[in-house]
Amino acid sequence: MEIRSVAQFLDYWDSFRGRTRRVIDCIPPARIEWTHQPGKFTLGDLVRHLATIERYMYAETVSGRPSAYPGCGRELADGHAQVVAYFERLAGESRAMFAALPDAALERKCRTPAGTPITTWKWLRAMVEHEAHHRGQLYLMLGMLDLATPPLYGLTSEEVKARSA
Repeated sequence: MEIRSVAQFLDYWDSFRGRTRRVIDCIPPARIEWTHQPGKFTLGDLVRHLATIERYMYAETVSGRPSAYPGCGRELADGHAQVVAYFERLAGESRAMFAALPDAALERKCRTPAGTPITTWKWLRAMVEHEAHHRGQLYLMLGMLDLATPPLYGLTSEEVKARSA
């Protein structure tokens, strides 16, 4: 998928991000720092990571600045309400930075944290793929806790099978 305009990207991103937000809403406050294994991301770490990587890596680099990723530790936001508020605040900041880009910026090169030049629209596409990866982790971890999660596109696989010929 090629991104041809900032408005097109933002429409897609808003829809995509909304699906991630619905999964985040399934995290019980008492489980925000739960992890399946010591030393691995907690649910809260994943939410903080999505917020900080979008804002401080992707939004900075497409704006022509170096990555300023601060990590995803509890020092950034601790407690369920604070983690969700942090996610929302940084998402708003990132969206404003993306919206400020002229369409022509999508064709210019930006630099990844590794110093690799990449076309800006391809870097934004990589951000979407990155979020899909971590959203899958959220689904899996919530499943490990036997918690209900929303179907990604409206129907569960069982419902699709039941409605199929």
